[in-house]
Amino acid sequence: MKDLDFARDKALAKDFLSNFADACGEAKYINILQEVANRKLRSLQIELEDLFNYKDLDEDFLRRVTENTRRYIGIFADAIDELMPEPTEAFPDDDHDILMTQRSEEGTENVDGTDPQQKMPPEIKRFYEVYIRASSKERPFTIREVKASYIGQLVRVSGIVTRCSDVKPLMQVAVYTCEDCGFEIYQEVTARVFMPLFECPSTRCRTNRTKGNLILQLRASKFLKFQEAKIQELAEHVPKGHIPRTMTVHFRGELTRKVAPGDVVELSGIFLPIPYTGFRAMRAGLVADTYLEAMSVTHFKKKYEEYELKGDEEEQIARLAEDGDIYNKLARSLAPEIFGHEDVKKALLLLLVGAPHRKLKDGMKIRGDLHICLMGDPGVAKSQLLKHIINVAPRGVYTTGRGSSGVGLTAAVQKDPVTNEMVLEGGALVLADMGICAIDEFDKMDELDRTAIHEVMEQQTVSIAKAGITTSLNARTALLAAANPAWGRYDMRRTPAENINLPPALLSRFDLLWLILDRADMDSDLEMARHVVYVHQNKESPALGFTPLEPSILRAYISAARRISPCVPKELEEYIASAYSGIRQEEAKTNAPHSYTTVRTLLSILRISAALARLRFSETVAQSDVDEALRLMQMSKFSLYSDDRQKSGLDAISDIYSILRDEAARSNRMDLSYAHALNWISRKGYSEAQLKECLEEYAALNVWQIHPNTFDIRFIDA
Repeated sequence: MKDLDFARDKALAKDFLSNFADACGEAKYINILQEVANRKLRSLQIELEDLFNYKDLDEDFLRRVTENTRRYIGIFADAIDELMPEPTEAFPDDDHDILMTQRSEEGTENVDGTDPQQKMPPEIKRFYEVYIRASSKERPFTIREVKASYIGQLVRVSGIVTRCSDVKPLMQVAVYTCEDCGFEIYQEVTARVFMPLFECPSTRCRTNRTKGNLILQLRASKFLKFQEAKIQELAEHVPKGHIPRTMTVHFRGELTRKVAPGDVVELSGIFLPIPYTGFRAMRAGLVADTYLEAMSVTHFKKKYEEYELKGDEEEQIARLAEDGDIYNKLARSLAPEIFGHEDVKKALLLLLVGAPHRKLKDGMKIRGDLHICLMGDPGVAKSQLLKHIINVAPRGVYTTGRGSSGVGLTAAVQKDPVTNEMVLEGGALVLADMGICAIDEFDKMDELDRTAIHEVMEQQTVSIAKAGITTSLNARTALLAAANPAWGRYDMRRTPAENINLPPALLSRFDLLWLILDRADMDSDLEMARHVVYVHQNKESPALGFTPLEPSILRAYISAARRISPCVPKELEEYIASAYSGIRQEEAKTNAPHSYTTVRTLLSILRISAALARLRFSETVAQSDVDEALRLMQMSKFSLYSDDRQKSGLDAISDIYSILRDEAARSNRMDLSYAHALNWISRKGYSEAQLKECLEEYAALNVWQIHPNTFDIRFIDA
């Protein structure tokens, strides 16, 4: 192997930094250096792809940078020190600048050039960090694939963050002053531990044979922000029967506070060994630990607030927003492989969008997140819908009822292995803060564990008083639960309350409780079987009449919709109030009510209406939004209403007539618009074809007249 010429490599690095031009022809890195000099940026990222595309660099240099990255970061930093331009904008001096000015003035008279420890290390002068970012063209490694042969090299790994330490200062250069000769002594710290100097090594102290006492100057030393995190393999990368592997990651400087537990990330960094220190070293013997020195962090799913729309995405969303049928299209784009369930998908879309949180002047909060419970017979694709929603949501946690304890859902107090202090470890609901928590097999949960969810669903906090820690954690999460009825399948001979088998305190907290019953119906069963066979053969859904939207576009649209905070106008107050009181009256009349209506139901109507207004990018809630919210609430129990009607012996046409007749009498009007009529009967689970049949039949009997174009209805008798 030929000798490495680092001076030549430094010249190559300088040439690259000063001459590399981006696609627009501008000097990319010189512009970044100017920003750094003006203290606008604190870090400089060198892209490996730029090195690869640069015309004057040989492949050997690129290979050396990839395989000996730690050394080449130092070489690039030296090159940047020489290229650093003068600042073009004024900025206020901080302590570091004042110290540096003083050092440069005193430096000439105080230093004798022979002593290496008196020379100022370049790290102390730098007010920026250098990172080399790996190319994003190849597939990232799994943690299992990073082997010993990659030590010292730049690697890209993907995983999920399981725990993060606090950000603490890490000493980079220790500065001492001598009590006798007054010299400043510098000591570079490269490891996690270091041995402080006690005797002054300067020539003056050695000549005078005085062992000058050194005092560590914390104000003059250089510290870096340091954070330690653990990442774990993603579930899909773990071979069958194995346990997921973990890796320690060290974040320094500007990369700290970029990740939180529960984030799925892709990291590029240098894979390095680190010896055990202290008591653990005695037990470990010759074994060393490995860690990843992070160079860049990329999130797989951005939070809605952090979503920055690119140019083409903005155009696409603007086009979608103008589409009149966007509500149906978005809903049908959710899990297109699953047949039917159109209204369930609409409800799940509203769960993703949510309503704005309301904070009152006295500090009281009204939640905006929607909670939905899907209850149904086995085999109606509840779990598949849950899994799909978790994939679409930027932050989602999936748990099952039997596999979750109350502590696992809320928070546990644990001993931190590093500091031996008691720390809080957030559970599933805390990890899903500002996201969605999906709980499958909700009915199989223990009663004691289920009570832990009550507080989260309404107050959206988790309060804890354990092991001397009394605190309240945020859990602003939307809950999506799936459950089976009490006897596995819905039993028609029993009342809905007996079948649902969840306490009323919990039921009233769900905005929508969706009952999905599996009924034998020749036509729909045939259609569904064809759909399932088609998906099985072609691994995609049959044509929907439009191209289903990708999850990334769905996320972008929802993030744009979530920025809007719609309000309810004055003219709708009375309409909503009368609709709510009507539901209460209806419930009071029946012997075995299907639902449990409380004031929370009124808040649910407002929340669903606000979510619908957000989807239209509207600042105010319209009457159509309230009607759709009421329709969804009725449709959630649709499978039960159809049964009640069969029992009462009314045929569909007579029932539609009685519905329209009652509504006209209630509003004391002789005219009814077709849209209103369709809205009322669809809430009761009838189709448009049945309405038209009813209109024709009763028009023939001269009960009402139908407008030939608009199909509006006018009653003839007084």
